[in-house]
Amino acid sequence: FQAEDGIRDLVRSRGLGDVYKRQTITYSREEKLNSLNSTGVKELHQAFTSLMNDEDLRAIVLTGSGSKAFFGGADIFEMSELDPKGAKEFITSLHKLFLAIRSHPVPVIARINGYTLGAGMELAAACDLRVSVDTAIFGMPEVRVGLPSVIEAALLPRLIGWGRSNYLVLTAENISATKAYEWGFLENICTENNLDKEINAISDAIACSGPIAVRSQKALVGKWEKLSLEDSINAGIDAFEKAYKTDEPNIMMQPFLNRKKRN
Repeated sequence: FQAEDGIRDLVRSRGLGDVYKRQTITYSREEKLNSLNSTGVKELHQAFTSLMNDEDLRAIVLTGSGSKAFFGGADIFEMSELDPKGAKEFITSLHKLFLAIRSHPVPVIARINGYTLGAGMELAAACDLRVSVDTAIFGMPEVRVGLPSVIEAALLPRLIGWGRSNYLVLTAENISATKAYEWGFLENICTENNLDKEINAISDAIACSGPIAVRSQKALVGKWEKLSLEDSINAGIDAFEKAYKTDEPNIMMQPFLNRKKRN
């Protein structure tokens, strides 16, 4: 992956040269609007878990194939044939995929290129950062087919608030990318032609930071979601101390210290 634009010099100053390691995972079921079936869920889970121990990896980009859909939801044809036991197995496997994304050591960026519905919106919510084309459509249509929105739909109130989450899961009405951005679900929206440029800018920025620090920060954010304020602060103190058990702070501070000396 090539670092681009104004961040290139900073990437070089961090000892990365012109290249750093980023992995793109593309779900290819374009003819079904990239809807998630059991096979696809399993393959995506394997893709993420296979990258868990890659120490050189800086970021993962998740996207759907084509230009119509990011993920169009869970496969309604498969869901229509489920019994209670099969339903629990299907939704549990889907949750395990989302958990693999949320617990992955490196940041996961959702490259949203179209319809993002139901399980697709939950999948985007499970990612750390979300960038979308301005023509994308978002929604939680489960109640329209007799099902509640479950598992990682629980992330929505944390991202956009209770009232807006209630609107999505109770009305099943879709919203535009502009509204999703205004509500705080998306970090950025852009034209289709600029989508990859925006994704590159974010992953470049991540690559300019200390790789150990970024991994520590993502793990700490995960703790913030679960712990009380006091416990979250204490976890941060531990993470700060742990950072100094590596040489990364010293290495990363040197360019700033050298600049001050020159001035």
